[in-house]
Amino acid sequence: MWINVGNAPVSWGIMEVEGWSGQKPCGEVLDEIAQAGYSGTELGPYGYFPTEPQPLQGELSKRGLEMVTAFVPVALAHPEAHEAGFAEAIRTAKLLAAVGARLILLADAMTASRIAVAGRVNAARDGLSEEQWDGAVSIITRIAAACRELGLATAFHHHAGTFIETPAEIARLCDSTDPELLGLCLDTGHYFYGGGDPVEAARKYGARIWHLHLKDVEPPVLDEARRAGIGFLEAVHRGVFCELGQGAVDAPQVIAALQASSFTGWAIVEQDIDPDQPGVDPFASAVRSRQYLSGSVGI
Repeated sequence: MWINVGNAPVSWGIMEVEGWSGQKPCGEVLDEIAQAGYSGTELGPYGYFPTEPQPLQGELSKRGLEMVTAFVPVALAHPEAHEAGFAEAIRTAKLLAAVGARLILLADAMTASRIAVAGRVNAARDGLSEEQWDGAVSIITRIAAACRELGLATAFHHHAGTFIETPAEIARLCDSTDPELLGLCLDTGHYFYGGGDPVEAARKYGARIWHLHLKDVEPPVLDEARRAGIGFLEAVHRGVFCELGQGAVDAPQVIAALQASSFTGWAIVEQDIDPDQPGVDPFASAVRSRQYLSGSVGI
């Protein structure tokens, strides 16, 4: 088993959320990713990094970084938005392929209704209808097949604040799709947030996991969010995601479980943050998380 370790713009507060905190220039973020000891990154929101292959590759190459993948949200609950989601995924896939990436990540788009109940979902009240499930599986399959034609594998990223958040929702999606066509991006923080054990997920899904997001969770912040009915984005503002090794996620055991299934690929460290909050230092956190993986996990 070999694992390369990267980081992503979200660790600097660069998120696919309209009106989120001020954005640090992309060149500075790439500098800090490289200086913190990482060897790759993800694209972040489309347009944050250069969107032409040559300039993008130039920015990566001069820092010794690889472009690993990109996160593309699709509004799965809304069939009228599927064509736009398909077009966005293909636009992103073409850019990824042009700079040597071999994987694209799909996710459901966050919605206000699911953001509000993230971490405490009632399946009967908050989930997709049967018709919506059929539509979701159809558009995901269509996008994955088109991306394969472009030379990219496709993995699905479960995410708090979306309709594919809980262990049961993730299991249904996996059971409803072709495991040769669609893999899983296991996000340890989002899996924990959604009520699951990331170590159990690594054991359960094994070879279906094609990509790993390593994220840690502060249980007191998550517990308070659940008790007080705090939405997902507010929980991020309050620091629900912490540096690796400082929260509830057992990263060494996740890696051990993946090792047992011969996982080969990338682990991307992510710490979703609000950079405007007092005491937040993305670069220092990225350094400490990298040191933790080196010292405690051996990657």
